Amino acid sequence: MSEIQRQILNKVPEVTAVFWVIKILSTTVGETGADYLAVNVGLGAAVTATLTAGLLAAVLALQVREWRYLPWTYWSTVVLVSVVGTQVTDILTDKLGVSLFVSTGVFAAALATVFALWYATERTLSIHAIVTRRREAFYWLAILLTFALGTAAGDLATEALGLGFNLGVVIFGTMLAALALAWRLGTNPVTIFWLAYIVTRPLGASLGDLLSQAREYGGLGFGTASTSLAFFAVIVALVTSLSLVSGRPGEPAGQRRA
Repeated sequence: MSEIQRQILNKVPEVTAVFWVIKILSTTVGETGADYLAVNVGLGAAVTATLTAGLLAAVLALQVREWRYLPWTYWSTVVLVSVVGTQVTDILTDKLGVSLFVSTGVFAAALATVFALWYATERTLSIHAIVTRRREAFYWLAILLTFALGTAAGDLATEALGLGFNLGVVIFGTMLAALALAWRLGTNPVTIFWLAYIVTRPLGASLGDLLSQAREYGGLGFGTASTSLAFFAVIVALVTSLSLVSGRPGEPAGQRRA
């Protein structure tokens, strides 16, 4: 398969700075958006989870049917996976009383199992080779588990261990910077990608909570609605720009390299 063919068929965007910005914003929207629907709108965790899971199933079906990467379909799927992943952890913790220590361990083990099966089957975990339905199934399952794990680990650090939102942003931001430095120094890029994907979840969640939560709870008090709408607007602007780039003559199906 030639380089151009690989880029046309690959269902995942190139990993650039814009990729990570949208990923973190999607994480924040997942955190604040889920809270807004469940609490402010009054749907509750169960109804919110059912509604968003249905939307995710519909959008994911569209994503799987596509033969190439399309920015709107891909990033809509990521945002919904973020919301559903948040809801899964919240239901386990708030409704079923599962300890965050337990859920973090379970999600970590589940993600490790998926990676092991994926590698045993495909001999690669690279996101630059998502060119078959089976690899795409492994990819989205791994993505869902990274969001669930990141939610549990982030809540464990900021709530159960009492670090708070401010310190959470600093700690997870520092971890992400350390991973970027390790990548620059030549550490395996596939390993760095998946570790960064996990870390950006609690980073985005801590940032979202810091902005949206009331001042008496350690936040800045902007509210979940305002935070969600502001970040969602930025996501829309960035994805629109990516869609315009992918539509240029000569650009290989939205896979332009940085």
